[in-house]
Amino acid sequence: MLTDLVHSDEREDVIVEIRDEPVTELAQHGSISIAFEVDRLLEVLTPEGGIGGITLRERIVEHPYAKDYDAIKGEGPQRWLTRFDLKNCGLKAAYVDGKRVGGAVIAFDTPGIYLLDDRNDLAELWDLRVEPAMRGMGVGRSLFLAAEQWARERRCTQLQVETQNVNVSACHFYLRMGCELRGIDRFAYPDLPTEVRLLWLKNL
Repeated sequence: MLTDLVHSDEREDVIVEIRDEPVTELAQHGSISIAFEVDRLLEVLTPEGGIGGITLRERIVEHPYAKDYDAIKGEGPQRWLTRFDLKNCGLKAAYVDGKRVGGAVIAFDTPGIYLLDDRNDLAELWDLRVEPAMRGMGVGRSLFLAAEQWARERRCTQLQVETQNVNVSACHFYLRMGCELRGIDRFAYPDLPTEVRLLWLKNL
């Protein structure tokens, strides 16, 4: 699954209330847009076919475009309840002034979530989204910290996040939250050959 957040440093933080909600509320979670503009990307360079190392270089996209993973057939939170057994998953919702402005879905010990590698000490921050008008105000940070705590309560030692090289803001966000880049897969998305999977990991 795809996890994305757009972040800006230009706004002030707001007071965010985090609530636990049942995963049956995924339709409400999915009502928050995950779309963002791709105006730059992390280009993967492999000198000497990779023997010379792997380098990520940020570059500007000449013709920016909108990206919405929910629009991909088969994706989107409202479809997950029919595809997965989510009894071990968590849903955190973010509210500002009583209005839902974001949410996070965390997976743990869930069959079919292959990135969990059948581990019982790893949680996956499966989906993190913030209302576009509220991005850059600390909502994403509050949700990430809540996801960390949720994982610790299940005795997880690591929290993992998947994102893509076209979401540079998300990558910088996860770095700020203490994650390390642990995996680069240029061939993870056959239907999206220009995108690269980036796996981030945080020790808890």
